[in-house]
Amino acid sequence: MSLHYWTKLGERAQQVLAEPTPPAPNSVPSPCVSLCLMHPSAGWCDGCLRTLPEIGSWSRASDEEKRQVWAQLPERLRPRQQMEG
Repeated sequence: MSLHYWTKLGERAQQVLAEPTPPAPNSVPSPCVSLCLMHPSAGWCDGCLRTLPEIGSWSRASDEEKRQVWAQLPERLRPRQQMEG
């Protein structure tokens, strides 16, 4: 993944979290980018930086739970970018 990709994912997280409340029920978007590959040492998907439990429960998660996942993505970006070297 390129620095540009990681920057865009971080910007998207900020955009999602900038909305004080979701505009409609079940409207928090998924961070999925259809690049599903689990990173063995990080334990996150290389595309969206979610864990397997987060991915598996996404469709049943409340908007608040989804926003909590989005809130963790910027923290996950730093170590993931460092893995790129």
